[in-house]
Amino acid sequence: MTPLGAKIRELRQKRGISLKDMAAELSVSSAYLSALEHGKRGKPTWFLVQRIITFFNVIWDEAEEIQRLAELSDPKVTIETAGMDPKATELANRLAGSIGGLSPESLAHLLHQLRVVAAKDGV
Repeated sequence: MTPLGAKIRELRQKRGISLKDMAAELSVSSAYLSALEHGKRGKPTWFLVQRIITFFNVIWDEAEEIQRLAELSDPKVTIETAGMDPKATELANRLAGSIGGLSPESLAHLLHQLRVVAAKDGV
């Protein structure tokens, strides 16, 4: 599941909206919406993200969060490390080889650490 997929499912379930009903309102298939929630489809278009925001009628902060989550929800990521420090290539390869076996707690820890060092380095 992607960050956006988890958010859509959370909002849908909190409001008691079925997948079928939401899909119909967004003019997409139930299969597509399900695949989007489960991370089996790439990140949606900007236009669809705006329709999702409108559908849920969310406030400004939550709309920004949905847009941010959409940007972070590509389930097929490619990392180009050519020309970078060799440690960048090692990190990308170790992550690719290990990510599937990491616990939710370990993933949360690594994500937090990355956010901290990225902020420190101004990224």
